[in-house]
Amino acid sequence: MTEHIEVFPDRAAMLERAFALTLEALQAAIDTNGRATIALAGGSTPKPLYEKLATVNLPWEKLFVFWGDERYVPIDDPNSNAGMAKAAWLDRVEIPESNIFITPTDGNDPTADADRFDATVREFFQLEGDALPVFDVVLLGMGDDGHTASLFPHTDALDVSDRCATLGEKSGEPRLTLTFPVIKSAANIMLTIAGANKQNALAAIFAETCDDRQYPSRRLRSASGELWWLLDADAAIDSAQIADA
Repeated sequence: MTEHIEVFPDRAAMLERAFALTLEALQAAIDTNGRATIALAGGSTPKPLYEKLATVNLPWEKLFVFWGDERYVPIDDPNSNAGMAKAAWLDRVEIPESNIFITPTDGNDPTADADRFDATVREFFQLEGDALPVFDVVLLGMGDDGHTASLFPHTDALDVSDRCATLGEKSGEPRLTLTFPVIKSAANIMLTIAGANKQNALAAIFAETCDDRQYPSRRLRSASGELWWLLDADAAIDSAQIADA
């Protein structure tokens, strides 16, 4: 694993770097393997990144899109991660619908839909036994509590190691999420983190010791591929607070 920590003067510059890294990784995967796989982040931060990706010329038929997590809402809900990414990017390019794997939230049964999500990932990557998928790119954010995807502090989802996707929850509300073993197996993990409210969590995550159930993103530091922490100046912590990075 190679870990990179980069600080940018503002969110726009941070997202410009995320765009360049994402585009490079996707193109490299297509050149090497004939296809590229990506798991998208939700929330508002990556929206400008998706809008910029909508302007480039990629062989879209070779791109396969998943989501790292999803709120349990319909796709037309304003809080839908898939709905946001489709409007900002995927509906604006000529990518086949069959290449877009919308996280299922339409079954009125979060547990069953988490099973469907898990089965979809396993089927696409043709997994057998305990094998894990290797996404070419996983885009992530991080909350001020140190969570990433829908892997929240002290929740059962943190302990799931025998599935690709599972049921998470935030304040009693269901979420669907990829599991840590899957995320950590990606070839490239890119976190875009903005805002001064992230400093306390980052300081804990980069401390010599850390409770990774309290600050789940700490677990990413043992990922197997390229791990990119892309921070804006407000989120950045003093280099003295970063241990063995």
